[in-house]
Amino acid sequence: MSIPETSPSGVAHAANTTDRPPAGQIPTEPSLLQLIIYSAPALPLAALTLPLYVLVPTFYTETLGLPLAMVGFALLLIRLFDAINDPVIGWVADHARSPLGRRRTVFLVSLPLTSLAGFMLFWPPQDATVSYLIGWGMALSLGYTATLIPYYAWGAEMVASYHGRSKLAGFREGFTLVGTLIAIALPFTLGFSQAGELHGLALLAIVVATALPVLGLLTVWKVPEPREYTRKPIGFIAGLGYLARNKPFVRLIAAYFMNGLANGIPATLFLYFVSDRLQLPDARGPLLFVYFLSAVAGVPVAMLVARRISKHRAWTLAMIVNCLIFAAAPLLEPGALLAFAAICVSTGILLGFDLALPSSMQADVIDVDTMTTGEQRSGLYFAAWSLTTKLSLAVGVGTVFPLLALFGFDPQASGGSSPTSLFALAVIYAWIPIVLKLVAIAIMWNFPLGEAEHDALRKKIEADE
Repeated sequence: MSIPETSPSGVAHAANTTDRPPAGQIPTEPSLLQLIIYSAPALPLAALTLPLYVLVPTFYTETLGLPLAMVGFALLLIRLFDAINDPVIGWVADHARSPLGRRRTVFLVSLPLTSLAGFMLFWPPQDATVSYLIGWGMALSLGYTATLIPYYAWGAEMVASYHGRSKLAGFREGFTLVGTLIAIALPFTLGFSQAGELHGLALLAIVVATALPVLGLLTVWKVPEPREYTRKPIGFIAGLGYLARNKPFVRLIAAYFMNGLANGIPATLFLYFVSDRLQLPDARGPLLFVYFLSAVAGVPVAMLVARRISKHRAWTLAMIVNCLIFAAAPLLEPGALLAFAAICVSTGILLGFDLALPSSMQADVIDVDTMTTGEQRSGLYFAAWSLTTKLSLAVGVGTVFPLLALFGFDPQASGGSSPTSLFALAVIYAWIPIVLKLVAIAIMWNFPLGEAEHDALRKKIEADE
């Protein structure tokens, strides 16, 4: 299938008004060592995300005694500040120039702020206030965004081949999942009920603040800056117009949003579903760990299937299987530990497809923009992905709790929630996400950018027409 929406004829040729920058040192296929070194910083970066939205609110309210409403307001302000960061950092990551290159420069500069802010936020003093939470939360938001966007753009430009990008994304997302497992397990080794001593969240702070700069510096040292294919820079406003007219990008990001929302809803309700619907509160931690551990195994499976049938078709088939498995969750009886563990293992494996394949396809649709505009703007595109991820999480949280309240679900009720409210919890947890995934499947099933189309696209970019 061709890609008629790619570019007007002659646009790429007309953009060729400057000499292409010299080639970088990265080959078409990075070595195994380069892939490992590049992927290593994803481990501490992943450990910064889950605690911020799961453990930090609990620690600041229950351990430090800050008002729940004020902590919620602080996190909302941090989210709003975070949304502003993305396009700004994306633009800077595309236009920064130094002897190190544009990707390594912004990434390297961000490491001290990200490490320090994570340390201060996860190990606050006993008299920390809401202002402390807001200040260091915003600092972490700025540093994390400035680290992540050039890091992902760097990866998108390291590999040009269709399946090579899946391999790189698989390595990076594998390290991300391991970092998530550490973020789940490590804080509970010491607990975090005492603010005046070395608690579990503080231990995570030490590990992240040590690992991120060390692994980040190693990556900057050992992984060269990728070749840049910018031929003619375009203005920011004009560039947004090209972004909106990049039809493969629009389709992918729409499906990415719907699938992200479908994944975000059960993630938000997981603890409630296990505790209240299945009545297995002690199993919450182990089941969550098993889910993400299974996702680690799912990443290489996703890469293998994508190599056989294309990335978009492998992703859609994984979503279909996920829907079939997840449909059984609301039908489970209380105490159904083994049955739900089986669901966690199987859907966890399929999560590996959700993590590795869209991330790889993101790099492919950026090539459409590079050929059309003459400017390689991976930073701006990954800023859009970052915004979409945050929006899907925000919409999920903002929707499911009012729906649960509408059906009378109250986890704090002394007599427990009613059977009706518990069934509503199960439906919102599993069946609504299935509907959202079906929409994502419909969007992606006949996606126009497969291996043959992408190879033709890369040839045009390489030919500098």
